[in-house]
Amino acid sequence: MIKFLDLHKINLPYQEAFHQKMQVVLDKGWFILGDEVNEFEKNFASFCQMEHCIGVANGLDAMVLVFKAHIELGNLNEGDEIIVPANTYIASILAILQSGLKPVFVEPNIDSYNLDPSKIEENISPKTKGILVVHLYGQLANMDQIIDVAHKHNLLIVEDCAQAHGLNFRGNHTRCFSFYPGKNLGCLGDAGAVLTNDEQLVTIVKTIRNYGSKEKYVNKLIGYNSRLDEIQAGFLNVKLPYLSAENSRRKAIATKYLNSIVNPKIVLPVVENIDNHVFHLFVIRTENRNDLQQYLKENGIETLIHYPIPPHKQEALKAFKHLSFPITEKIHNEVLSLPISPVLTDSEVDEIINTMNKY
Repeated sequence: MIKFLDLHKINLPYQEAFHQKMQVVLDKGWFILGDEVNEFEKNFASFCQMEHCIGVANGLDAMVLVFKAHIELGNLNEGDEIIVPANTYIASILAILQSGLKPVFVEPNIDSYNLDPSKIEENISPKTKGILVVHLYGQLANMDQIIDVAHKHNLLIVEDCAQAHGLNFRGNHTRCFSFYPGKNLGCLGDAGAVLTNDEQLVTIVKTIRNYGSKEKYVNKLIGYNSRLDEIQAGFLNVKLPYLSAENSRRKAIATKYLNSIVNPKIVLPVVENIDNHVFHLFVIRTENRNDLQQYLKENGIETLIHYPIPPHKQEALKAFKHLSFPITEKIHNEVLSLPISPVLTDSEVDEIINTMNKY
């Protein structure tokens, strides 16, 4: 069986270094906001060419803390509207709602699966104050056009980069990352980070993540307990130097898929520039998804669906169930993710291609 994602195999080369990091943390006896977190914040900010990184508990919290910080700074007010792609993972929507803001769903481009800039302006109202850009599946959104629209209407831009580690970003907008184990840069649990060049935002996010406190037992804001764990930060410090090489392997596999899968029943992803994609996922579309998935399973190839139900059709978001987004619904009904990871072998890639072409 070719696994969709073999996390054991991915993390095996780092096992000895992980044990060493655990021992370092144990020997120091400092488990919250210590040297490992400080080192990772410095390293990841440098890697992303940003001035500041703030480690938090997970990717959802990263977005919530950013929105809450902008409210504290007066850049946003509760009830303000935030443009968000309708086909994103539900975490993007939850972050907006949990911050007391209102999501405004906008259809994606059917080719890129990212927010369609041409559809933003028709969804802007006097209450619209920001855009949450999602670089879905690891492909850069059309930032040039999105930035133009944002500047024209004085809208805040926040980027959901949970699937976009190592992407060549545009501009210096605040970015929110998840380091969930399956990500391109994944730890061995939950973790996240906020990257920004905004000094004021840094102060507020750091305060909110720590119970609203900058000084122990002195609480200035209504805060959260959302701190990057020392051990997880240590694991991330081990893996970060290899991220670029692992992304290059993902791109090589994706290029082979794009050049070699030839089947009229399969819609391959549209990639205008391979350097603008880190291929967290390789997502194809077909009208016969269940049949194709079963066929691949019978041939020893594991696949996943990202994602079977669009956010506005989730029971948790029933307030939006009356909305209709034909492009989003088509995407969610047809997408299927093929295996792609840095540990996938050439022979496994060839087997996947040959099996896809015989379908």
